[in-house]
Amino acid sequence: MEILTLRWASIDLTRSVVSLSGRAAKNGRARAFPFSDFAELRALIARQRARTDEAQRAGRIVPFVFHDNAQPLFGADGRAKRSLRRAWRRACTAAALPGRILHDFRRTAVRNLERAGMPRSIAMELIGHRTESVYQRYDIVSEKDLTDGVRTHAAWLARG
Repeated sequence: MEILTLRWASIDLTRSVVSLSGRAAKNGRARAFPFSDFAELRALIARQRARTDEAQRAGRIVPFVFHDNAQPLFGADGRAKRSLRRAWRRACTAAALPGRILHDFRRTAVRNLERAGMPRSIAMELIGHRTESVYQRYDIVSEKDLTDGVRTHAAWLARG
């Protein structure tokens, strides 16, 4: 929901920072996500800004970063609208990843930050996890991780 409800008021394009207030953040705690060094995210936000500017030139008020023709991507019940769910399924099928859910991105982010060697306290702040136990639930160990672990251990043993 943080993404679906993200408003332009939360994005400082000059500083390249998304600032979530406690009310907007998943865990109720305010946090910042600097994105100046994240080229893909900068490009995505620039595309969304262009779409929003176009809609606003047509006379529509668009407070949300992600929208469907100036309409929010979620309903009054807080659930994703049919258009978003349908688009998500099509994108997953096109990427040969059927059955994925939006929440999978949170797990992927945790895994990527861990594998990149990010200090856990910084990773937890970026993701918005308050406790180690929740963070660890998202850091799912894959077969590749196990293979890499065995390979690292074998190399260490071989050095003798």
